Amino acid sequence: MQQLVTANAPQRDVFVRVTVHVDESIPGTRVRGCSTAVSAFVYDAVPIVPQDGMRLKSSPWRRIPDYAIPSRAKVNGAYVNSVLAKQDAIDSGYDDCVFLDAAGHVCELSAANIFVVRGETLITPDVSCDILDGITRRTVLTLAAEEGIPVAERRVDLTELYIADEVFATGTSSGVAPALQVDGRTVGDGKPGPILQALRKRYAAALRADDPHGWVTIL
Repeated sequence: MQQLVTANAPQRDVFVRVTVHVDESIPGTRVRGCSTAVSAFVYDAVPIVPQDGMRLKSSPWRRIPDYAIPSRAKVNGAYVNSVLAKQDAIDSGYDDCVFLDAAGHVCELSAANIFVVRGETLITPDVSCDILDGITRRTVLTLAAEEGIPVAERRVDLTELYIADEVFATGTSSGVAPALQVDGRTVGDGKPGPILQALRKRYAAALRADDPHGWVTIL
C-alpha cells in the first residue's frame, strides 16, 4: 500500500480501493480452491454524502440479512442492495437512504454507519443488526469514549430518528456527516449538533499527524 501511494504521489486527499478478485474462469459458483488476484487503486477523496447536512429517506428496500450475505463482509455483489436503496433515495429527492432490517429496525445508510444522539447518549445499532462493522464506526466509538460521551450499542427504531437530537453517518467515504432531515422531519434544531461537531473535530485530527492512537502511517 505504501508503494502504491508513493508511486502515485497524490497532492490532495485520496481514497485507496483494494479488492480481492477470483480470477479463474470456471462453470458454476464455487470459489474455494480458485486462484485470486488483488487490485488496488487511488482516487480523489470526494465525500459520497453532503458534509453540511444530509436529507435521509427510509428505504423500501430492506437490508440484506446477515444470514443471506454476511453484513460484516464488504462483498461486491452485496452492493446491488445498496445501489437499489441509494437510487430510490436520490430519485425521491434525498441524499441517501436509511436501511431497515426485516423487522423494521434501523441498520445503516447505503454505504455508511449511522449514529443517533438522544439527550447526552450516543446510540448506534450494534454489530448484530445487519451492519458493516466499519472502521470509522469503531474509530468514532473510541473517540466518544475518550470524550466521556455515554454510548449505547443496541437496536434502534426508525421513529427514534424522528425525535433524535442529532443523527449522523460515519464511513471512509462519508467522514462524519450530519443528517438534518429524516423522512421529511427535521432532526433536532435543524443544525449540526454539539456531539457531532466534537467527534468530527477529533476524527479530522486523527486522520492527520495529530494522532496519539497509532492509526496514521507517515510515509
